[in-house]
Amino acid sequence: MNIPAITSIETALSTYYNHSELGNKEINALFGRRSANTVVRLKRLAKDEMSARNMISYGANKVNTKVAYEVWGIDVKELEKRMKKIRELEL
Repeated sequence: MNIPAITSIETALSTYYNHSELGNKEINALFGRRSANTVVRLKRLAKDEMSARNMISYGANKVNTKVAYEVWGIDVKELEKRMKKIRELEL
């Protein structure tokens, strides 16, 4: 599955640090408004990995944020470096 691009570095970091689990609202904010099918597929990828790790979700329709970011290829450390550089350059 093709993973959509994130809407912004700031949104990705804010979502990562503010939510231990992600639902449709957070996923739509992270990737921009997406079809319900896309959101379901993204969550399925994360849920499959959670299952492989014997992890449970506290919300039936939510996925673990850390696992989801890993599965979706969102590198938090890289985003933090980029955000730091953006602030240094005052962009």
